[in-house]
Amino acid sequence: MKVSIITIVYNNRQTIADAIDSVLNQTYPNIEYIVIDGKSTDGTVEVVKSYGSKITTFISEKDNGLYDAINKGISHATGDVVGLLHSDDIFNSTSAIQAVAEAFIKQKSDSVYADLVYVNRADPNKVIRNWKSGIYKKNNFLYGWMPPHPTFYVKREVYKQLGLYNTTFKSAADYELMLRYLFKEGISTAYLPQVLVRMRVGGKSNVTLRNRWRANKEDSRAWQVNGLKPYYYTRYLKPLRKLVQFL
Repeated sequence: MKVSIITIVYNNRQTIADAIDSVLNQTYPNIEYIVIDGKSTDGTVEVVKSYGSKITTFISEKDNGLYDAINKGISHATGDVVGLLHSDDIFNSTSAIQAVAEAFIKQKSDSVYADLVYVNRADPNKVIRNWKSGIYKKNNFLYGWMPPHPTFYVKREVYKQLGLYNTTFKSAADYELMLRYLFKEGISTAYLPQVLVRMRVGGKSNVTLRNRWRANKEDSRAWQVNGLKPYYYTRYLKPLRKLVQFL
C-alpha cells in the first residue's frame, strides 16, 4: 500500500524542516511525499529544495488559500491512501504511518483517524491539549464530534468519488469534508487509538476569537450545503468539546 503525504506551506521557514524530517524519518517504506508551497518569500523554498529528490513532488506557485493548495496536492497524489502533515506539525513517532497502513489493511476501511495532541510552538514536547477521538458513531456529529483533521487518512478513490475540499469555506472545509464523507455518505472508518500527530498551537481557525466565531458559523453552513439538519445546539457543542481537551 502506497501512502501519499501532503504538506502545505507558505512562509514557514521556522518549522518546515521539522515537518519534512518527520515524514522522511518514517519507517514505513512506501511513502510518496508531496510539498505544495504558496510561493513563499522567506526562505521556505530554499529549505525544501535542500532535500532534493527525497521529496517526491515539490510545487511552488500562487494558490487560492489552504484548501486550494490541499486539493492541488491530492490531484498530484498517486498513493492508495492520502493524508496530510501541516508545516507546523510532526508525527508522534517514526512508526506513525506504519500504524495507519496496518489499520487500513486490518479493518478494510475507507478511512482511518487517530488521536492528536496540541503542543507548545517552541517546545513540541510540551503538551497543551489532548484530543482523544474515540470510536466513531454516526450520531456523534450531532453532538459536536469530529475526528482531528491532521489524523484523517482517506483512500484516494474516495476523493475521486465524493469530491475534494470545498474552497468556498475559509476555515471549516476540513469539517465539511469529514461531515460529508462520514455522516452524509457513510464511508467506512477505523479508529486508531494512539496519538498520531503533534500539532503546534496557532491553527488558522483558532488564532483569534473572531476567527473561531467565523469557523463556528462555517460549521453550520457545512450542514446546510450538504442538505443536512443538525440539532439546534450542535454548533455550540463543537467548541465546548474542546474544553475537556485541556484536562
